[in-house]
Amino acid sequence: MKANYLFAIQKRKFKATTNSNHNYPIAPNLLNQNFKVGRPNQVWVSDITYIRTKQGWIYLTVIIDLFNGKVVGWALSEDLTTNNTIIKAWQMATKNIVLTQPLIFHSDRGIQYASYTFTNLLESYNGLVKQSMSRKGNCWDNAVAESFFKSLKVEWVYRHNYSLKSQAELSIFGWIETWYNKKRRHSFLGNKTIKEFELDMYNTKLAA
Repeated sequence: MKANYLFAIQKRKFKATTNSNHNYPIAPNLLNQNFKVGRPNQVWVSDITYIRTKQGWIYLTVIIDLFNGKVVGWALSEDLTTNNTIIKAWQMATKNIVLTQPLIFHSDRGIQYASYTFTNLLESYNGLVKQSMSRKGNCWDNAVAESFFKSLKVEWVYRHNYSLKSQAELSIFGWIETWYNKKRRHSFLGNKTIKEFELDMYNTKLAA
């Protein structure tokens, strides 16, 4: 490897972002690892991860639409409070859409997702949004979100050494909005970009 100037991307120190030790109600696992859906806004999955900088940790919350794998909402924060993580990501995801059909929202059992602040927000949709949570300690129940974070870190984050939190924020923004959602090709979409997949679906709808 040295002769060919190849270097392994080393696994970084783990920092937990999921606190499931709480007394809030736990939603049933409605998703049950059924990751194939038939329309946009049918199932959203969400998770939280950490990004290391020399100034300290920042936390990335994402909401992904299972229909096309698009990150429809995300938030970067310096803490793990509900308001600065999932609430901000939810606000982005719902900013430019009106939910008219049932939506399953799936996550782990973390306190941010189980808190009354967030569950009351979902209940305000009058039954249109159903909350789903992974089984305890089962990462496969939220495999799509886990896979997204792996791609983000291996393809991008581990290749950088962020000195400032602001540098990391700008870098993550660029990877999600200009690369992942628009230019990166996805095998589960037939090796198309999300934009190409959306355009094909739109043209098919017009022709129908």
